[in-house]
Amino acid sequence: MKQAKTILVVGGAGYIGSHMVGLLGELGVNVVVLDNLSSGHKDAVLHGQFVHGDIADRMLLDKVFSSHRFDAVMHFASFIQVGESVQDPAKYYQNNVVNTLNLLNSMCAHGVDKFIFSSTAAIFGEPQYWPIDESHPKNPINPYGWSKLMIEQALADYHQAYGLRSVCLRYFNAAGAHAEGLLAERHEPETHLIPLVLQAASGRRAQVSVFGRDYPTPDGSCVRDYIHVQDLAQAHWLAVQYLCDGGDSNVFNLGNSQGYSVQEVIEAARQVSLRPIKVVEGPRREGDPAVLVADSSKIKQLLGWQPVFADLKTMVQHAWQAEAKYCC
Repeated sequence: MKQAKTILVVGGAGYIGSHMVGLLGELGVNVVVLDNLSSGHKDAVLHGQFVHGDIADRMLLDKVFSSHRFDAVMHFASFIQVGESVQDPAKYYQNNVVNTLNLLNSMCAHGVDKFIFSSTAAIFGEPQYWPIDESHPKNPINPYGWSKLMIEQALADYHQAYGLRSVCLRYFNAAGAHAEGLLAERHEPETHLIPLVLQAASGRRAQVSVFGRDYPTPDGSCVRDYIHVQDLAQAHWLAVQYLCDGGDSNVFNLGNSQGYSVQEVIEAARQVSLRPIKVVEGPRREGDPAVLVADSSKIKQLLGWQPVFADLKTMVQHAWQAEAKYCC
């Protein structure tokens, strides 16, 4: 089996990217991190060389690619807030589409032909069935989802025309933090459910809102598929190895194939933190499906991926270790 020796990680100072860089460092891979620090944190980059810059900067990209012989590129540099993408679509199309194409063009110019792309379940839009497999119809309902789907299409075209092989990993809900407390989720503003609930437990937030209690689910709240961030990183590593071994371009849905409701997340947080959590009831949010659960059988069968931290309470425990630093 061939192994990638040097990898460029764009967005490697962010939540998922920093966990990826941590894993690559543990595996002995040479890492170069390119991040503009718009939402990332330089102190989260635990390994490798850090370059402060933006994938919009073609001159910088050419300099980076000229200075290293990369086996692959991993992309974690997208904007990810659905609501913001509706309010400011230009920001999302510029960064997530135009700037990503700039990166791909620089890769092609420098002969780097393996790309791992962080895609999203948002490309599917309202689910027609679940669990959601790779062939589910794709009909995004917001600019964020469209921006990701556009790059998936571009990657298929770049493979056909230029031989650039890629793996698109369609995340469902990334969750948790480094099991040994080395890294955490540090979004500003925070929009993910588990850290929001834990901030309510720690006292950094007065309360947490539940949007809708009348969904056709066992307890009436939305059900989502949560995947531990370290399991996500492991899937990326397997995807790189797959391409290094000559694998063709491919797409994989990435989740635990098990859903947990908003209420179950809140209860898990209460059990883990041993603290009260104030909950405020709110109306349904437009565009929130009742259930989003992945069918991840393809990546398990083809790449041999298996989640290690699949239990919700474990994910919450790891996230609480990080949150507890603010309150205890």
